Amino acid sequence: MGPERIICLTEEPTEMLYLLGEEKRIVGISVYTERPSKAKEEKTKVSAFISGNLKKITALEPDLVIGFSDIQSQLAKDLIERGLNVLIFNQRSISEILSNMQMLGNLVGQAEKAKSLIEEWQNQITLWKQENESKTNKPKVFFQEWDEPIITGIQWVSEAIELAGGVDSFSHLKDRKLAKDRIITAEEVTDANPDIYVGSWCGKVMDWDWVRNKPEWQNISAIQNNKIFEMDPSIILQPGPALFLEGIPKLKEIFSSF
Repeated sequence: MGPERIICLTEEPTEMLYLLGEEKRIVGISVYTERPSKAKEEKTKVSAFISGNLKKITALEPDLVIGFSDIQSQLAKDLIERGLNVLIFNQRSISEILSNMQMLGNLVGQAEKAKSLIEEWQNQITLWKQENESKTNKPKVFFQEWDEPIITGIQWVSEAIELAGGVDSFSHLKDRKLAKDRIITAEEVTDANPDIYVGSWCGKVMDWDWVRNKPEWQNISAIQNNKIFEMDPSIILQPGPALFLEGIPKLKEIFSSF
């Protein structure tokens, strides 16, 4: 039932399929896949994020290729032109993430198992919200997704910050779907004066010296109090199970230092 030979161009459908016990359907994955760790050992790597090895992908004869976001639009077009079935998810919010995971479960005949997993995460979200109700002093948080230009967090990251008990310094930008629309200046960060800095530079290691020594930021609370943290992109910048299993819990741990 459903597609038998799936290629996942990003990590989150790979992780979800493993959680559903349907990893046998996966024939190709992204080189950036970290979760689950055994996927890197078991599955053929066929793509980066924007680009993919078209020859390798077609040779695997997939009956479905799953990707994510407008950033993969050209890769999706190239694959469609080669006669492949391509499904591009474009989730931005936590509710969309949960909805898309249910769609994936339905697709592989695991609707009930997906529903059960999602209900667990929804219950956890409710508990996090209840914990926050009693908090009166929440840290202002600047989440940086990229360095040059400075890009602040996508919608699900902003929502995760709130669920973890923080206040996103740039929540007014969270509905901007494209990264280019979330570009901010160093001076805007200064004006926001965040209590905590969290960096997760979308697939590359954060430059701690760049953050600490940014001239415009020397007087903000996060820098003066050394509240500078780095998060693994695989648990916060991929819109899938990792966000609930590790991403938000890690943010809660970070914010507990405030």
